[in-house]
Amino acid sequence: MTVKKFTTASFLEAKKKGEKISMLTAYDYSTAKLLDDAGIDSLLVGDSLGMVMLGYANTLQVTVDDIIHHCKAVARGAQRAMVIGDMPFLSYHISVEESVRNAGRLIQEGNAHAVKLEGGEEIIDKVKAIVRAQIPVIAHLGLTPQSVNLLGGFKVQGKSEEQARKIIRDALLLQEAGAFAIVLECVPELLAKMITEKLDIPTIGIGAGKYCDGQVLVTQDMFGMFSDFKPKFVKQYAQLGGIIQEACRQYIEEMKAMTFPAKEHTFAMDEEILAKL
Repeated sequence: MTVKKFTTASFLEAKKKGEKISMLTAYDYSTAKLLDDAGIDSLLVGDSLGMVMLGYANTLQVTVDDIIHHCKAVARGAQRAMVIGDMPFLSYHISVEESVRNAGRLIQEGNAHAVKLEGGEEIIDKVKAIVRAQIPVIAHLGLTPQSVNLLGGFKVQGKSEEQARKIIRDALLLQEAGAFAIVLECVPELLAKMITEKLDIPTIGIGAGKYCDGQVLVTQDMFGMFSDFKPKFVKQYAQLGGIIQEACRQYIEEMKAMTFPAKEHTFAMDEEILAKL
């Protein structure tokens, strides 16, 4: 059976119809396949893999090669969902030419369908160039984790008039530059609502309230598998971390008691051959 792929056109169509867009992070084949089979619209291979998969303190150490490696795995597991590759720190900050080259690598080598960039007015030239290269772009405003040192930590953005006006202006500029969607992270709900209503392209919220055109969460957060910290905006839909730990304890206990492997987990051998040995 042919599966209808979720594409950039699907994003825009959903916005027009008022249908919400679902997005989650994925970093490996098995998870991507499970989420895809569950009906998720889009999978983000986020630079959040630096923290939840590689154990870094933040996203700044993630490289283009890291994203490509995980994108390949996710793309193999995603039959319907659109795969979006995050452009990591310094992959689009140095020059327009290097930005296009790195974005192209995520598409060509990582098999992603689109790329995501953090920033507003300061990256407009990069967004335009990447779109001119026929690579779809999702923008990212509000709390931009790659700018955590500049922002002074993981803080809500857009609470002051100056900040709010800049986010609105940046959103409109990014739409004009050719971005087909914008992630809004950690901005006040009513500001996100205002931006969503102003734009023709969809907004995807994370800590930005219910009025965005879609939502995204880090899968390890919503499944209770990442215990280093829990952001306020995360709802844990399952506690898989505890289930995994309990299963591991049971395995250790049964292995030591020699109740595992049991007969049904082992292979037989002809006793006459065994006797000859």
